[in-house]
Amino acid sequence: MAEATGLSRVWSNPVVRGMLMFSAFRAIYGMGILVVTWFLATSGEAPWWTSLVFLACSMVFSRLLLRGIKARWPRLWGNPDQAPDHAVTAR
Repeated sequence: MAEATGLSRVWSNPVVRGMLMFSAFRAIYGMGILVVTWFLATSGEAPWWTSLVFLACSMVFSRLLLRGIKARWPRLWGNPDQAPDHAVTAR
């Protein structure tokens, strides 16, 4: 019984929740980026630098997307007291 209480304390820790949510976001988003980059790199019509430009743009877009997700659902990231109007927004 004490183990479940300790485990629930770990899951309720804001740092652990934030790290898990960030890892899940990067895993899903990263898989999509890898698939698109592979198609661009193996395409005969696209120049070789197309995949590099796509990867550079995806780095910027992923930061903006993550900020938007954090602003939309702040409680998932371990800050239940933060209201949506006080959330960090993409600039």
